[in-house]
Amino acid sequence: MTSPLPDFPASLPTDILLVEDNPLEVELTLRPLLELDPASRIEVARDGEEALDFLLGRGAFRYRLGAPLPRLVLLGLKLPRLDGIEVLRGVRGNSRTCMTPVVVLTSSTDPRQLAQCYQLGANSCVQKPVRHDEFRGAIQTLGRYWLSFNESPPSAAAPVS
Repeated sequence: MTSPLPDFPASLPTDILLVEDNPLEVELTLRPLLELDPASRIEVARDGEEALDFLLGRGAFRYRLGAPLPRLVLLGLKLPRLDGIEVLRGVRGNSRTCMTPVVVLTSSTDPRQLAQCYQLGANSCVQKPVRHDEFRGAIQTLGRYWLSFNESPPSAAAPVS
């Protein structure tokens, strides 16, 4: 379905980076995205540290330094090593990744947590529907919007005028 992160060629741009540690949630998220577009290049980071390493081109992902950024990051909040809030803080605090679209997928209804995500620069926060068909529809709607209709920000290498 998708290649393991370390084997993914740096020259091919990633459409979506899914940051999720639960294998069932990963499968439930990947399937509708790939149904929408089987050619989508989707990578999975299983914890917050791996996500930042991938995005920032560090550690095992040094080969990605300067590689195109994902067109979208789907970010879970409850992650090992670094939680989603820390990942979001790291993404927005880096000049290379600060404009990368990040959609937070959460099961939380805590308004403080949602406010924190938006204050840290999340582009969107989506509460994960409990019913499978609703979840599938929500993920496909997200994929359709961010990959088909949204204009991606200019790359970090492009000068901002």
